[in-house]
Amino acid sequence: MDYVKLKSELTEDSLGRGYSGMTDVEAADDLNTVYRTTPKTSMTGSEVINNIAVAEWAALTDAQKQTVWNIVHLGDVNPFGVEATMLIGVFGALSETITALAAARNTAVSRAAELGLGAIAPGDVENARY
Repeated sequence: MDYVKLKSELTEDSLGRGYSGMTDVEAADDLNTVYRTTPKTSMTGSEVINNIAVAEWAALTDAQKQTVWNIVHLGDVNPFGVEATMLIGVFGALSETITALAAARNTAVSRAAELGLGAIAPGDVENARY
């Protein structure tokens, strides 16, 4: 456990969670609660395919389908890179597919995970506070 980083989070409370008024158990529970999102650096082709609306896929031209197929077979797809721009061009910015992909390119995490601390026990909070 990185007690220096944990102590910094507890004292600075940059998100305004109110750690100073929490017990060790409450602070640990709060830090372990999944309420944050973090952007993914890559998605698999399967993740992309699984977020494509079936009706929108059916409406694509063969050339558009080939573009999508080429993107998903890159291996790792950058959900914020040129691949995302190309998919917006194929499906349209307001499409169901792009809306689903925009949500899928983020992952839900706890504050502890976001900080790279792993699961926090009440004893960890107690140690960090002293």
